[in-house]
This record gives sequence, structure tokens and C-alpha cells, in this order.
Amino acid sequence: MSIDWSAFTPWSALIGGALIGLAAATLLWLNGRIAGISGIVGGLLTQASGDVAWRLAFVLGLVGSPWVYGLATDWPLPQIDAGYAALVLAGLLVGVGTRYGSGCTSGHGVCGLSRLSPRSLVATVVFMAAGFLTVWVLRHALAI
Repeated sequence: MSIDWSAFTPWSALIGGALIGLAAATLLWLNGRIAGISGIVGGLLTQASGDVAWRLAFVLGLVGSPWVYGLATDWPLPQIDAGYAALVLAGLLVGVGTRYGSGCTSGHGVCGLSRLSPRSLVATVVFMAAGFLTVWVLRHALAI
């Protein structure tokens, strides 16, 4: 295994993580809501009365922030080593896992762990273990 040091960007990762933490803490402090993306989007789809404005603003911020970033600097060129079928399958599996896990990685990993939730700790360990196992199976056992 080798590390691609040109892709090692600790400062941008630190700033991004701090902004995510600040956004999650601000939503919790000001609205008493947890910044789990699946719950926020799910609330938009069920159209809870009086609860749409902040959810829509949050999702628009998630979608719009890369465009704002693009105004300040060049967009990075993505490299995806999978076909459309694999991407669709992965998306469906993430969606199913989110429903079965009662939340997504942002809700459990960022917000739940910061609130010392035992359920979120278990969910995050399972997410990470499943990811590690999937990479090991695909890259080493199957050599795909």
C-alpha cells in the first residue's frame, strides 16, 4: 500500500470538518434539530406542516455550496472507477442501509457521536466495518 501524498490535504479537510461541525451544532442550538441528511430530506418528502422552510434551506445549502466553491476556485476533476450500474446499486444499498439503520452516516457519525449516543456509536462502527469489509473483498479477495 502506498499513500498518494499529492492527494493529502489536511488543511482543507480540517476546515471542511470544522464547517460541518459548526453547521450541525448551529442547527441543534438554534432549531433543536439533528443535522442528519436522511432525516432532513425524509421530512421534505413527507411534507410535515411548518417544518419545510429550514429543511429546504439546509438541502439548498448542501446543493448550492459546491457552486459557491466553484466561483472561488477551479472544480476538481472527479475520477470514478465504476460504471453506472455499480453507482446505482451502491446508491440503492446506501438508501436501504439508511432506512434499516434509522439514519445515515452524517446523522450517526457526526451528530450522534457528538451527543454520545450509544445507538449512533454502534451504527457508525457497523458503517465503517461494512466499508472496510467491502473494500477488502472487492480489492483483495476478488481483485476487482
